[in-house]
Amino acid sequence: MADQRDENGPSRRGALECMVWAGTGLLWTMAGGVPKVSQILGAAPANAQATGFTFAQISDSHIGFDKPANPNTTATLEEAIGKVIAAPQKPAFMIHTGDISHLSKAKEFDDADKIIGASKLDVHYVPGEHDVIDEDNGKAYMERYGSKMKAKGKGWYAFDHQGVHFVGLVNVFDLKAGGMGNLGAEQLAWLADDLKGKTDSTPVVVFAHIPLWTVYKEWGWGTDDGMQALALLKRFGSVTVLNGHIHQITQKVEGNMAFHTARSTAFPQGEPGKAPSAGPMLMPADKLRTVLGVASITVKQGTQPLAITDAPLA
Repeated sequence: MADQRDENGPSRRGALECMVWAGTGLLWTMAGGVPKVSQILGAAPANAQATGFTFAQISDSHIGFDKPANPNTTATLEEAIGKVIAAPQKPAFMIHTGDISHLSKAKEFDDADKIIGASKLDVHYVPGEHDVIDEDNGKAYMERYGSKMKAKGKGWYAFDHQGVHFVGLVNVFDLKAGGMGNLGAEQLAWLADDLKGKTDSTPVVVFAHIPLWTVYKEWGWGTDDGMQALALLKRFGSVTVLNGHIHQITQKVEGNMAFHTARSTAFPQGEPGKAPSAGPMLMPADKLRTVLGVASITVKQGTQPLAITDAPLA
């Protein structure tokens, strides 16, 4: 990692990048499109009450995975949902940023639905590549989740909640091994049309499975045409982009856009440039839950700041 310093020491961006790879929980606030780190946390703060609302993010549950990296992904998903239920402020809803299942099997989806349903929250889904690898190219996912979301095309959709515009994008179809994600012309045209009626002051939250920005091209951790989607969002004063896929926290701030990639509830992956390849990383049993977790995002009315708190399972 390059040494990023200003005359007063490490730059804010440099500090963010160094902290997130270590798995540190961060709480940071956005107001007017300018994010600031407020606290470093390992769990949701008891005083996180807001005049607006809180929503939860979980990702990469991989129900059906049973290899040594985590032979019981149902148990860790149950623990993650337990943290959501125990949150000091009840979330208005939950977002799942993909890889609900490991092999797109009906039983895997059934098991995940039963566990996630215990939260008694509305859940907004986007697919991961593991959710659409069935022989029908995602038909099972679309019938179960796409119809619920009233999704367009291959699963994209938008909704509004208390003045915040949420956009679920899909970038996991037709992936090649190690290849980047792709949105496609049809979805980008839909996104442009969806955003037309929104004022520049509307806070926007975008969520997808694969990061829209390039985290590590060599492992396909990015989206080929993600910059086209981000260009459509540049006019908005506050944009937050949430992703999964890489099974670790990483964050970036670019102007009015803040990017956050969540931990998995199933297993970690290695750090780019240090691990030999992407894929499940075996941890000592007593350390596994320190690298799995959930995120809580708070939106306050008025100035419309967003605060993201990452909480590990242990």
